[in-house]
Amino acid sequence: MSLVKKNIAASFISNGLGAILAIAFVPVYIHFLGIESYGLIGVSVTLQGMLTLLDMGLSVTLNREMARLCAQGNKAQEMRNMVRTLELIYWAVAALIGITVFAFAPVIAHRWVHASQLSQETITQAIRIMAVIIAVQWPFSLYSGGLLGLQRQVLLSAIMVSIALTRSLGAVFILWKVSPTIQAFFSWQIVTALLQTVLAALLLWRNLPVADCRASFQRDLLRRTWRFAAGMSGISVTVLILTQTDKVILSRLLPLELFGYYMLAAGVAAAPMILVSPFFTAMYPRFTQLVTLGDQLGLKEIYHQSCQSLAAIILPIAIVMAFFSREILFLWTRNAAIAEQAHLILSLLVTGFTLNGLMNLPYALQLAHGWTKLAFYVNVAAVILLVPLVIILTISYGGVGAAIVWVILNGGFVLINIQLMHRRLLIGEQWRWYFEDVGIPLVAAAGAASLCFALFTANISGLQLLTGLTVITLFIMAVTLLATPATRLTLVRYIKSWRVRVENI
Repeated sequence: MSLVKKNIAASFISNGLGAILAIAFVPVYIHFLGIESYGLIGVSVTLQGMLTLLDMGLSVTLNREMARLCAQGNKAQEMRNMVRTLELIYWAVAALIGITVFAFAPVIAHRWVHASQLSQETITQAIRIMAVIIAVQWPFSLYSGGLLGLQRQVLLSAIMVSIALTRSLGAVFILWKVSPTIQAFFSWQIVTALLQTVLAALLLWRNLPVADCRASFQRDLLRRTWRFAAGMSGISVTVLILTQTDKVILSRLLPLELFGYYMLAAGVAAAPMILVSPFFTAMYPRFTQLVTLGDQLGLKEIYHQSCQSLAAIILPIAIVMAFFSREILFLWTRNAAIAEQAHLILSLLVTGFTLNGLMNLPYALQLAHGWTKLAFYVNVAAVILLVPLVIILTISYGGVGAAIVWVILNGGFVLINIQLMHRRLLIGEQWRWYFEDVGIPLVAAAGAASLCFALFTANISGLQLLTGLTVITLFIMAVTLLATPATRLTLVRYIKSWRVRVENI
């Protein structure tokens, strides 16, 4: 198995398991904590998302620099100095974030969160614990970026799987045996976040090539990479606004209970992005290496193959979730009220998330070329249009209105961004992307899903419902994989290889 395939497989395992654990334990958390305290978990996620702009593009910069320097060879000292330079900056930012959030916890609790059951004191304590979590977890993004640039996804995945298991199982034990409070839940998150960051740091330094001198802070490295980092920082700011506006507005306008429903739907809708992340983390450094080596032919082929493979995998899952959102929510939560409140939001959000996911590999191609302006300018234009639209539709239609905006946003990216990108990179390849990379798997998955939806019997529950949805998903996945050129070719190769092995036995 090639290194790229190993990295994709490892990322699938870690991200998939992490998603399964996160989704599976939500009903348990709600059982112990209640929907308002679960809404505070949503506030924590939103707060962390808002603060990603302070990353300043450094984690993605380290990813790119590690991949580029690996391709050039004999750059051990420069690689170690780069890690040390960005590491010191990152820890300083982490400390500043933690102190600031801790100090402003009473203001956040009083002016942002609206609760009918939780006291202001409880909310303030929870937010102060969030501050510590953010501070100790923050540098993990940098260390993981370095490991990804070195193409050590297998090691990174091992860390993430171990921490995900420890975090989820430990949280349930704490809530069950120690204290069923949001303070206890967040306190356990501090322990696991710190452990995750320390392990990632140790493994990154251990996997860097040996150099003659100790690693040191180098201002010259910042001067060389500041343009790319500044571009990534600008993109991060606009992405933050685009992805968190709905949550900020809803958390401010809606009661905490209704905000909890929206965050629950958003958590489930993000499932396709879990399948996207392994492709991005594996292909971004590979794209960077091919760009560094000037291999345009190899870059074009691996770009289209990876885009087709990604579409063939995420579209069947996303379409099943969009068509059968009510059934999925009821099967997951066993709560008809939650399914009724959140199913339309889930259908809309999963559509938006999937459109966003399809843009990840074209975005990786842009970053591999060090081109950040396109994504930044497109995002700025989207923000100008999006923010007032989110406010208007949220006030009029609540969570459903915010979800509609998310579909509009990402649909615009697919229609506009691809056209603009392929005027400069892999010129003229946009039509192959639309019709072959995305169009074929989309038509195949949507056609199969429409047939299944027409034949589906709604009056079933429990094990029958689970079995039915599983069969439907596998059927749509099989149809899509066979219809998509890249995945069909891969399946044919595996079948031929399997036949040869059988014949040689």
